[in-house]
Amino acid sequence: MGKPEQRPDYTPMSAAAGVERAIGMLEGRWKLVILFHLFGGKVLRFSDLERAIPDISQKMLTQQLRRMEEDAIVQRIVHPQVPPKVEYRLTEWGQSLCPALDALLAWAEAAERGAT
Repeated sequence: MGKPEQRPDYTPMSAAAGVERAIGMLEGRWKLVILFHLFGGKVLRFSDLERAIPDISQKMLTQQLRRMEEDAIVQRIVHPQVPPKVEYRLTEWGQSLCPALDALLAWAEAAERGAT
């Protein structure tokens, strides 16, 4: 049996800085929408994402996917065929965001209901 992973001791400043870095990876109008479409192990082609998010431009979808790929949240899979087939899926690390975002969604719903 392995050693339990030990969490670092955070100060209020280091904790805030860490959360700011994480939020920075997710900021942008479309990143969360893309994430929610890919959760659950879904593998979607670029055109599937365009259809699923009709208000996003092709340029913006490309930019957001590239940034999430650079941050190791999304994996781009290129199939060598003509015409090229490109698919996207969440990395294991990207998929691990699901519980945190579910908790944030529950928190936001409670705030809307006026819960304190």
